[in-house]
Amino acid sequence: MLSRVADSIYWTSRYIERAENVARCVEVNVHLTLDLPMAATGEQWEALVTTSGDRAQFSQRFDAPSRTNVIQFLAFDVDNPNSILSCLTAARENARMIREVITSEMWEQLNTFYLLVRDAAREPGVLEAPQHFLTQVRMASHLFCGVTDATMSHGEAWRFCRLGRKLERADKTTRILDVKYFLLLPAVSDVGTPTDDVQWAAVLRSASALEMYRKRHGRVAPDCVVDFLLLDREFPRAVHYCLIAADDSLHAISGTPSGTFSNAAEQRLGQLRSELAFTDVGGIIAAGVHEFLDGLQVRLNLLADAIHETFFVRSMVQPSFGPAPAFWGAAQ
Repeated sequence: MLSRVADSIYWTSRYIERAENVARCVEVNVHLTLDLPMAATGEQWEALVTTSGDRAQFSQRFDAPSRTNVIQFLAFDVDNPNSILSCLTAARENARMIREVITSEMWEQLNTFYLLVRDAAREPGVLEAPQHFLTQVRMASHLFCGVTDATMSHGEAWRFCRLGRKLERADKTTRILDVKYFLLLPAVSDVGTPTDDVQWAAVLRSASALEMYRKRHGRVAPDCVVDFLLLDREFPRAVHYCLIAADDSLHAISGTPSGTFSNAAEQRLGQLRSELAFTDVGGIIAAGVHEFLDGLQVRLNLLADAIHETFFVRSMVQPSFGPAPAFWGAAQ
């Protein structure tokens, strides 16, 4: 496979997953604003911009992080390379360059997804009541993944697609968790209160994890939530699960036996996967959950760089708004 083709399919998948996860991050805040007192909502929108890594760019254009301007910035702002609309534009452009590799069904679904978001950007009512739109984004992303798995041969191109999706999902799961654990951490007196429980439930709901969590752990408890979203081997949005799947795809692409490595990407991913396998939630909490998440995000970025250097000799097709910042895991 040509490296430019592998590059485009990898980034098409990452951008679609990124759009979905931006919607999830916005959705958790929308849920919280419905469940918590009005006085507490301002910090939540500021936390969302900070966690996304776009605080500096946001501050240059807006005076304060209100509900309306944060949703506009993260969902529809064409000057923000990490907005939902920008991600779909970039994914569509990358997919257009590899029409001979992807299936017609994939191309049609991606175009439908793009038009859905583009049209929503023209409707001011979406900013006031974004819940339905955010649900549509999630479902359109799920449909693209399902169409990809059902219509594309599970060969090398599909492996690159899966690799990009899992790495992007792992990174964004850490950021969804970080919104609550660091930036929305309540006062000591609030820990264990109904307000704290509502916030944790909203975090699980934003990762589509609430039902599976309750089947596994029952009552919502912070340490169990951290364990489920980071270390679980069976839940498909858990970081550990994503890294196991990414490692499987990476070794299938290179042909290197599992448990060994032949390049820097396999080495970095193997080390990261092994560390999570031998980490327990007690150690994570003792060391500081935010610090652990921050270090994990840095290492995921370094892994993305290693994949780029190992497999992609050319830069990906970039839309007019420029490359995504390194904070969000884009190749440099």
